[in-house]
Order: sequence, then C-alpha cells, then structure tokens
Amino acid sequence: MEKYYRKLIIASLILVYLVIVAGAVVRMTGSGMGCPDWPKCFGTYIPPTEVSQLEWHSNNEYKKGQVIIVGETLQVAIKDFTTLSEFNKRNWEPYTKHDYAKFNVWHTWIEYINRLLGALAGMATFIMAILSLSYWKKKKLVTILSWLVVFSMGFQGWLGATVVYSVLEPIKITLHMLMALIIVAMLLYLIYKTKNPNSTFVFHKNLRALFIGSLVITLVQIVLGTQVRQFVDEQIGSVGEHAKNLWLNKPLAQFYIHRTFSITVVVLNLYIAFLIKKRQLGYTKINWVLAILLIEVVSGIFMYYMDFPFGSQSIHMVFASLLFGVQFYLVLEASKFNKTQETL
Repeated sequence: MEKYYRKLIIASLILVYLVIVAGAVVRMTGSGMGCPDWPKCFGTYIPPTEVSQLEWHSNNEYKKGQVIIVGETLQVAIKDFTTLSEFNKRNWEPYTKHDYAKFNVWHTWIEYINRLLGALAGMATFIMAILSLSYWKKKKLVTILSWLVVFSMGFQGWLGATVVYSVLEPIKITLHMLMALIIVAMLLYLIYKTKNPNSTFVFHKNLRALFIGSLVITLVQIVLGTQVRQFVDEQIGSVGEHAKNLWLNKPLAQFYIHRTFSITVVVLNLYIAFLIKKRQLGYTKINWVLAILLIEVVSGIFMYYMDFPFGSQSIHMVFASLLFGVQFYLVLEASKFNKTQETL
C-alpha cells in the first residue's frame, strides 16, 4: 500500500505540473474564456467543435443546462425540450455570471484540456489520500496533509471558476497560480516525508537560510511576473495581438523591479552552488536550479529583445514554477532534522 502511495504522490505532482503547463498555454493563446461556464463547457461535458452546435435550430432537442449563443448573449435551457419552428424565450434564461458570448474552437478545446487535466489531477490526489490512511498510525501528518491536498484541489477548482466568472480578472489569476504552487509544495513535502530516511547530505548552519531566502525571492519574482503579464495583457487589448513590439512600451515599475531582481536571484544561487561545491555538501539539485535559471534568463531576454517569440511566455512561466519546486525541496533537504554527518 505504501509503495503505491508514493507512486501516486509522484503521479499527482506530475499532473499538477501538467495543469500548470496547460494553464500557461491557455494564457499564451488567450483561451481563458474558451469555456464561458464552469465546470461544464457551454453546458456540456464534451465541448462543441463548431459554432453551429451553439446556434438555435428548429426541431432540435436541447437538454436542461445546455448553452447556446443568441445574438451577443448566452442562453441556458431551463428544461429538456424539442424546439418548434420559432425561438421561444420561455424555454431559455440568460446566463448571468458574465456577458462574454464568443466561440473560438481552438480556445474552447485548449481550455477544455486544461480543465480535463485538472480533473485527472484531482482524481489522482483523491486516490492518493485514500492510500495515505495506511500511514495513520505511524505518520499521522502524512494522512492529514494528503487529505489537505484533496481539499486544496477542490479550492483550486473553485478559484478556477471565479477566474472564469470574473472574465479573467488579473488578481484572481495570480491567486490561482499561487494556489497551484502551494499544492506543489505540499506534494513535495509528502514525497520528502515518505522517502528512504538515509541521507548523504552535510549540514551547514547557513545553507538552509540561504535556500529559504532564495525561495522567497523566487516567489516575489513570480508575483511580480504576474503583474508584468497583466500589463502585457492590457497592452494586447490596446494595441492588438500583432503589435508585439509595443507590448512592453513604457512598462510599469514592476517590470524594472522584476528584471533587476532577477540578477539577485542568479547571483544568490551561484553563491549557494559555489558554497555547496567548495564544502562538498551534496545537494546536487542545485544544478537543476542553475539550469532552470539559465532557461528563465534566456526566455526573459527573448521576450524583451525579440518581441515575445511564440512559446516564450509559457516557457518562462512553467520554468518559474519548476524553479519554485526544486528550491522548496532543497529547503526540505537542508532542514536541521535531516543532519546526518557533521555541522560545519
């Protein structure tokens, strides 16, 4: 049971990161309103593939809750019925969560895949929580935290719904992203707590503080990055999707803070890597951190100097979340209770 539990944690973590990847693609392609309702998509579990499926037709069967587009409004069927020759308003009620009534097949299916991955991640964490009951007698925290992950996934789903209902309000998108990172942290902690207790790391009195400092700075960078992304979204609305050279025209102060702060992140992690190598402390995952930072810096340069090449925004966002995950795990590895050799 415990062997399968650990595999389920890893599978859940992978699925959560796939959801983050899908979310990044959703933002890059502007597909956030591809499904204007939640949890269904245009009132169905399988979304439409062409606009004709969202148009009113005579002599056609409609199911309760099914959504169609009439003019520039969404209309929801209030019961199961078959239409006659003319549109009857009494069979429909307007969708009141928002007034966004557009259909783009690519946006719809990109958002649908994002939701589908979220549902799969939720199912994986639920099975994981059931298997965690085997730890109750010896490691109650593992069981408690496993169920907390399940409830957090539910809360994350609710946040996703509020994002849709708000028509992609930036602050809610940021909260949605931060909640995903909290779930990642909990899953990584469970992986750490259920691993083989043997360790080859050397304890260093300052290293854990350096790891924590680096992690905090990364979180600040992620928040600043979402604010920069908000500015870019507003610019896209003003100047259009094709005027990429104007997306960062006269940016907010947050952009310059974000760009300058990145130097601090790189220098701090280079120092940590130097310290680990010099003192032979282990912690080989610092090499992952440096590799991810390189990708982050390169993708950031591409976005600013090469006018947002395709995929650069998604790569920047996804690898920022990967950086957070690796740094959080390093904090766990460097914890004092993990000391096994000597204090330097």
